[in-house]
Amino acid sequence: MERLGGTRTMGRLYAWLMICDPPDRSLTDLAGELGVSKTAVSTVARQLEVGGMIERVPTAAREHRYRMTGGGWAHVMQVQLAGVRMSLDTLDFGLSILAEDPPERRARVEDTREFFAFVLSDADGMFQRWEEYRKK
Repeated sequence: MERLGGTRTMGRLYAWLMICDPPDRSLTDLAGELGVSKTAVSTVARQLEVGGMIERVPTAAREHRYRMTGGGWAHVMQVQLAGVRMSLDTLDFGLSILAEDPPERRARVEDTREFFAFVLSDADGMFQRWEEYRKK
């Protein structure tokens, strides 16, 4: 997880949710099982939830319980790509503001926008190929 820009605690929490039985855990359970504070677990769980990697499990009690999201990394990538789609509008707006600026000033924004557009142009195809690959 650290190689992907996350924290060690994030990696430990995600790995534990990948293998724990039952597959969902409360914040209190996770803190005890991982040997970290409940505050640290809560912070990391929120980050993983926003990233689409884990989800909160509905319960009758007031406790927060979490589990890995269904669909694994494909789901995580779809959540992340949704953010990239929204970024295109922001980048387009930025380019409109920089319309009269020198090309070298616009270049970094243009490069980022072109890369994001390229990634998105093949995203649906990639997920389709992934599903076909899994069926084999």
